[in-house]
Amino acid sequence: MSAHQTDVNKPLEYQDHQGRLNIIGFWIFLGAEVALFSTLFATYFVMKAGGSDAGFHPADMFELPLVLIMTFLLLASSFTCGLALHAMRDQKWGQFMTYQIITLVLGIGFVGFEIYEFAHYVGEGVTLSVGSYWSSFFVLLGTHGAHVSLGIFWIIGLLIQFKMRGGMTPKLASKFFVSSLYWHFLDVIWIFIYTGVYLFGLMQ
Repeated sequence: MSAHQTDVNKPLEYQDHQGRLNIIGFWIFLGAEVALFSTLFATYFVMKAGGSDAGFHPADMFELPLVLIMTFLLLASSFTCGLALHAMRDQKWGQFMTYQIITLVLGIGFVGFEIYEFAHYVGEGVTLSVGSYWSSFFVLLGTHGAHVSLGIFWIIGLLIQFKMRGGMTPKLASKFFVSSLYWHFLDVIWIFIYTGVYLFGLMQ
């Protein structure tokens, strides 16, 4: 089989040779992302142990109901993203578009609540410069939020390609598959944030 042939016996996103290479390359990219967030988490926990919170204790600032809403939105978006991928493989394009749009709406909701959370902290006097703990907090969560925002624009761009081309191709399917990997990765990172930042912060 040549590099330009497709294998119809494989899932749609793996039928194109270049698409398969892109998926492998993205797994390598995710390794770099793991290193990035590992560094941010390590910095956060060091600052939590020995840094200054300038009198703004996390347990007094965090609002668990808001965090639970954000967690629900992002985890639900991961579920609908998975449903969209399943619909793509079954070539059910109406369901595919519906689940992708729901994923985007949930993701936008998550980013909106995170912006609200940051604005609330700033209104209370908590900023990047108020203490080393809060600097690490804003950098960690801000980096994650920026990644989610990038994922939203990425999926929107792919949906535009899907509509403009009038259908799905194996190469485009591989791009949607890669975007779903990225989205699920961000959900996993959020679980660590929810546990390590919010829950531990509320218990101390």
